[in-house]
Amino acid sequence: MKTLKQAKVGETVKTVKLHGEGAVKRRIMDMGITKGVEIYIRKVAPLGDPIEITVRGYELSLRKADAEMIEIE
Repeated sequence: MKTLKQAKVGETVKTVKLHGEGAVKRRIMDMGITKGVEIYIRKVAPLGDPIEITVRGYELSLRKADAEMIEIE
């Protein structure tokens, strides 16, 4: 299982599954990250947190903890 946290800068990945419970999962889905959507990894901060991605045509910053909940292929 590969998560969004493990993806490299410049990669385009596809979400397979969202892990997490209740409000946390809902918040990730509200940001536009759902099963089957393509995500482009734009930048990673020097210490690895946050990760800047492009999803559904807009830029988004995600914490490492949230990125770990997103399974990709």
